[in-house]
Amino acid sequence: MSHLSEADKTYLSNSIREIEDFPKPGIKFKDITTLLGDAKAFHLLMDHLVERYENREIDYIAGIESRGFIFGSALAARLRTRFVPIRKPGKLPYTTISEKYSLKYGVDAVSIHIDAFTGAGKAKPKVLLIDDLIATGGTATAAVNLINKAGAECIEACFVINLTFLQGDLDIKKTTSVYSVLEVF
Repeated sequence: MSHLSEADKTYLSNSIREIEDFPKPGIKFKDITTLLGDAKAFHLLMDHLVERYENREIDYIAGIESRGFIFGSALAARLRTRFVPIRKPGKLPYTTISEKYSLKYGVDAVSIHIDAFTGAGKAKPKVLLIDDLIATGGTATAAVNLINKAGAECIEACFVINLTFLQGDLDIKKTTSVYSVLEVF
């Protein structure tokens, strides 16, 4: 399994812009658009993920709306496998299944097409979940549950950034392994 050097991690970390008080006061938003705009950083990240996953049996990569689409589809293309978008309800045109999760003040959900994982021709396809960042873990945990509910097996949840101080990965680790490229303490 590939490991990034500390210099590589520093380069990736420095390529991500931090915006104070966005989207509300007290939040330090991690803006990955600057990583995407840095060809060296984006290639370094994608090369690392390809090395990590190229010898794993992965039938699908599922990306969480919307930044997970960027990393997930790029990785799926590089690994020559399938990509499945995990979206907010009402955004997919065909019959869907959903998984609800709690927010601080309410409930939200994620959805996939009911036949999202049928193209591999396997009884229980293996799926890698990917997103740009894990914070509290509600959306990602719901996405893992949704993948499993759809008859597939989420073999790992991968995040470019893990805000470890929020411990969002703890619930996910109850159902699948978690890998984070960068950790923010």
